[in-house]
Amino acid sequence: MQHPPLYEIKSQDLLISTDPALLPFETILNFLSQESYWAQGRTPETMRTAVENSLNFGLYRQGQLLAYARVVSDYCTFAWLCDVFVLPQARGQQLGKHLIQAVTAHPALKVKNFLLATSDAHGLYERYGGFAPLDKPEKWMIKHAAG
Repeated sequence: MQHPPLYEIKSQDLLISTDPALLPFETILNFLSQESYWAQGRTPETMRTAVENSLNFGLYRQGQLLAYARVVSDYCTFAWLCDVFVLPQARGQQLGKHLIQAVTAHPALKVKNFLLATSDAHGLYERYGGFAPLDKPEKWMIKHAAG
C-alpha cells in the first residue's frame, strides 16, 4: 500500500509531519514498550512493522520529537488512530491538541469511520478531533490472538 504524500503543518516553533525520515524510532519504541499502558513489551520487530505499515505523525520542536500518533487506514472507508502520546517532559503545552487536530485534518483521512480506543483523554479527542463514543458498541467485535 502506498502512503499519501508528505503532510506538514508549521506553527510558530512546532512542526507536525508525516515524513518517516524524521521519526526517531528508538524514542517511539522506548516510550510505547516501556511507558505506555497499552503497548508494554512490544518488540522492536513488531513496532517497526507497525510503523512501516502506518501513517505516522510526529510533532517536533527544533527537530526533537515531542508527540506522536499512528494511523492505520485504507484511506477511503476506515482509519484507526492509535499509539498517541506526548512525551512526559512536553506535557501541559497543548501539544496533544495540535497533534489531534493535524491528524484529523489530513486530507487523506476523510473517511467514513475513524476509530480510536483509549482509556484516557476522551475530552481531548472529542473536543479537538471530533471523536464520540460508539453509538452501538454492541455491533463491534474483536478477535484476540491465541495465547
